[in-house]
Amino acid sequence: MNIERQIEFDKVKEIWAESAVTDWAKEKIKEAALYFSETELKKQLRDTTDARFLIEKLGMPPLQNIAEIKEALMIAEKGACLTPYQLERVENVLVVIRRLKDYLARGKMYQNSLAYYDENLDELSEVSREIAVKIRNGAVDDYASKELEQIRKRIVKCEEQMKLKAEQILRANKECMSDNYCTFRNGRICLPVKKDYKFKISGSVIDKSSTGSTLFIEPSGAAKYYEELQLLKISEENEVYNILYTLSAFVLTSAPVLQADLEMVEKLDFIFSKGKLSLDMDAAEPTINTERRIKLLEARHPLMDRAVAVPLQFEVGENVRGIIITGPNTGGKTVAIKTVMLNCIMAQCGLHVTCKQADICMNSSYLCDIGDGQNLSENLSTFSAHITNVLEVLREANKDSFVIMDELGSGTDPTEGMGIAIAILEELRKSGAIFLVTTHYPEVKEYAAKAEDIVNARMAFDKETLRPTYQMILGEAGESCAFYIADRLGMPSEMLRVAVRAAYGEEAVKSYTFQNTESNISRKSTTKIKKAKTARSNTELTTKYKIGDSVMVYPEKKIGIVCVPVNEKGVLRVQLPNKKIWINHKRVKLHVAATELYPEDYDFSILFETVENRKKRHDMQRKYTDAVIESEE
Repeated sequence: MNIERQIEFDKVKEIWAESAVTDWAKEKIKEAALYFSETELKKQLRDTTDARFLIEKLGMPPLQNIAEIKEALMIAEKGACLTPYQLERVENVLVVIRRLKDYLARGKMYQNSLAYYDENLDELSEVSREIAVKIRNGAVDDYASKELEQIRKRIVKCEEQMKLKAEQILRANKECMSDNYCTFRNGRICLPVKKDYKFKISGSVIDKSSTGSTLFIEPSGAAKYYEELQLLKISEENEVYNILYTLSAFVLTSAPVLQADLEMVEKLDFIFSKGKLSLDMDAAEPTINTERRIKLLEARHPLMDRAVAVPLQFEVGENVRGIIITGPNTGGKTVAIKTVMLNCIMAQCGLHVTCKQADICMNSSYLCDIGDGQNLSENLSTFSAHITNVLEVLREANKDSFVIMDELGSGTDPTEGMGIAIAILEELRKSGAIFLVTTHYPEVKEYAAKAEDIVNARMAFDKETLRPTYQMILGEAGESCAFYIADRLGMPSEMLRVAVRAAYGEEAVKSYTFQNTESNISRKSTTKIKKAKTARSNTELTTKYKIGDSVMVYPEKKIGIVCVPVNEKGVLRVQLPNKKIWINHKRVKLHVAATELYPEDYDFSILFETVENRKKRHDMQRKYTDAVIESEE
């Protein structure tokens, strides 16, 4: 069973993870589990409290994601050269470590134990300073070394001389140029020379315009500067690599210390994420006990709006191990049991709880059965899923377990469901576990009133507004209020009388007073269903008209004679004066049947075929012939 999803602790984790910065902390939050060591759990809770305290006093800690620097360290450990960008990331993280160290140091004035983690951080000021001096804006700075400074000055001077020489030639030969400025092609300075003056300008053709009318020529006087410039750039590249390799080696030498710093940053990020979550949820540190005692004062569901949620008062332990909660369906029973378990799980994971005050016992396991659990893929009904889950819970439950069950015994015959519910409760009582159960069965309420270590409780309900107050009252059994709610929501009095009579008998009906004066349901008019017209069968269509029938053709109202009966598509052929037409049967009406016009054995070919075709057909019936009957189409 997925307890985290059923009680929505997975959603709490999602909110928690948003408070973390580093990937490691986010992953640790995702895998966060219960602590079973009392010493470790109390330390985790103390860390959460200290983190929240520092955030409240000093603001948010200066943390950032350190994934990129981890990649840079891996590259350095392989002996490769780090890029200026990677070195800048290293320097940025070292700045963060220095600021975090200062942040924690300021916390010492409050005697905060978390503040002393600053002693585990080494800001590596020498490495940070060296990188900051030599790397700027993602590149090696001009003043990273004297050699690099001299080379880059010579490069600038060489570029200026090259440009100056080209401009001199441009001004001296204006009539040969298509433009009055120099340009660069393939890294070389060129003059835009008209094609007709190609041989007047000494130099190498580097490129030409799309039309071919302009040639881009590198003048001979500037070419020598270009060669010098390339040699200088090679020297510059060598010096840059020399500086980068030196810095990379510096980082590699400091890698063990830096790695320890990163691990501490990740650990602090995880701790401060708990403090941020506590602050965001307005939570409080719980006290932890091992005496099987839970007491929550003004508990809230952490995912509910604080302006809407009504605080819950809850207590179990001492002489009470199980609580049977009853009340109306909208009374907040499920929210109540989820609130209790969710706060207990949060506490045992080292988080603060959404209560004003809480005393929570450690539990070896948290078990629950909430929701209908219906699973179509495994062919499980609601009741089958419940029983499967309940049996798993009972197998795991022991004296150190905390169990919640919603709508115990539901989903089947009420009488049998009630019996199963009592059997489950008896088994839970024997296990010694702390358990919270919601139900509607009156027999279960009676069982709780008599059983040892079990008490009834009800969720208060405002009958005027039909809204739950989310207040749990121990020692009292609740009513379902089903008839009252149905009456207030408009169920007719006659229906309610039938319901009361079926539930409690005829005598009970007399004791009920119904507010709704309507005796029956008033029916609303609904959209009528239109049935499709039954299509005529093919047999009925094909026999509708016979050859020789006199029919009237619409809309012209002309009289014709059927020469081809209706086919399966509802089309027939009619002989009109001087022509034959195909027409849909819906446009034809019987005028005089053929049986009234012609003898029984009348030969209709006399009417519909030409003399030539009739003669050919007669010959075909007597002997072989090459004649072809011509169609009248």
